[in-house]
Parts: sequence; structure tokens; C-alpha cells
Amino acid sequence: MPKNVKAAHFGGIRSAIITWNDSFAPHTRQVHNPARQLTGLENMCGRYSLICIDDLGNRFRVHNPMIGARSKFNVAPASEMPVIVQKKMPEIALMRWGLVPHWTKDSKTAPKPVNARAESLAEKPMFAPLLQSGRCLVPASGFYEWKKEGTHKAPFYFHLPNEPLFAFAGLYDTWHDPDGAPLMTYTIITCNANPLLAEVHDRMPVILTRENEERWLSYDPPSVQDLARILVPYPASAMARVAVSDLVNSPAVDDERVIRPLFGLT
Repeated sequence: MPKNVKAAHFGGIRSAIITWNDSFAPHTRQVHNPARQLTGLENMCGRYSLICIDDLGNRFRVHNPMIGARSKFNVAPASEMPVIVQKKMPEIALMRWGLVPHWTKDSKTAPKPVNARAESLAEKPMFAPLLQSGRCLVPASGFYEWKKEGTHKAPFYFHLPNEPLFAFAGLYDTWHDPDGAPLMTYTIITCNANPLLAEVHDRMPVILTRENEERWLSYDPPSVQDLARILVPYPASAMARVAVSDLVNSPAVDDERVIRPLFGLT
């Protein structure tokens, strides 16, 4: 095992992980950018995982914890996933990843952004109103980014070794079809990359601290100062990076293989 790789456990798998201050030369692999293929967008977070989701109820203090729901190792845009919203108390709702604003006329042809840039939320008509009443938590266990190496892109998996479940900051909206049937959708907010991510990509999803989870989900809309304090890069020292197989490029591959490291195990 390379000296800058250490053994660890996450998601029930013994794996090789690289901490934020390690460096290595990942294998060059010919892969495509799945985020761009699926959403038409670049420089965004386009895949994540949600593992061991039986713990959602305890972790996020919700009364409908979806016990028995299946873990997802390779969540792609248009997937239906659990999202936490504030009603009388926090509740879990199933939503589709890729925001469809309530004022959209045709949900089939409209853009469905899977990400929203933190720096411009208040300026975008699609997102600004949702800062008032459409904030949500997106439970996750990790996420993927792709590093450009010439004409190739190599996938990496990022997670929090001490937090098997955490939350992205998200926004959601409810669209109704002509018959009145609702469609709930969400987007994940992104910010500048921290040092660990910057070696791979210049953007990362906003991972909320537990304190900021409560603030983001509160009834009171966040102030400009709140947004500047909450929607920031997560500390690199609390994260780990794993070079993974290009199996993750296919949404059809949704099992533990997509988070296994490329480097050999001992």
C-alpha cells in the first residue's frame, strides 16, 4: 500500500483513504463527465451517496424515518431521494433531484438544475424566493467529483470519516401538473472548493455543520450575514478522498463497488 494511503473503514468496507494533506498521482482513465451528460452543466456536483439510511430518523430527529429504505451508493440526477423539510417539525419527503420551479409551464422541457451556486442565490429568480420558504437538508454519506487529466476525467469519492450521515444545504419547490398532481424537486447548493477538493475540482457541495443544519431549516429566513456564514466550504481536515473506479459513471451501477478505492487493499 502506498505510504500516503492508510487503511480505514466506512460504509462497512475496509478501504484506502487519502486525507486532505496527502498527494498522489491517480491512474489516468478514459471517462466522461456524467454530471454534464445528465444535466448539461459543468463545474457542479452531479453524484452522491446515501448509505445506512435506516439511521435517518435518529440522525436528523424526524418522526418518519423511512426504516428499511435501501441505501444508494450512486445517486444521479432525476433520482427520487429523501429530503428533510420543516413543517410543524422536521419531516422527510421524497423528492426528485433537479429543481422544477412552481411557475414552470412545461416540466419536461424546462431546465432542471441539480446545483445552485451559493454566491448568486439571492440574485437568481429561480432560487431567491426559495431562500424564504424552500430551504431543505439533503442527507448524504459522500459525493463524487471528477478530475480532468488531459482529455480524461478520473472519479474521486469524498466523505466525512467521523460523520457517516451528514447534510447538504438544499432548496426545494413544488410544481403542479395541469391536473393538480404535485411534483417535489430539489437542488444542492455548491460553494468554492476547500483544499482537499481543489486538487480535483474548483466547486463542492455545501456540507452543513450540525449547528448550521438547525439554522438552515429554521422558520426564520437567513440574513445576508447568515448566508455568508453558513454556505461555506466544509473543513478539509474533517474529510477524506478516495480514488474510485469509473464504474460510478453509469447510474445503473449502484452498489458498494463504486466507493471501493482503486489502490490495492491489504
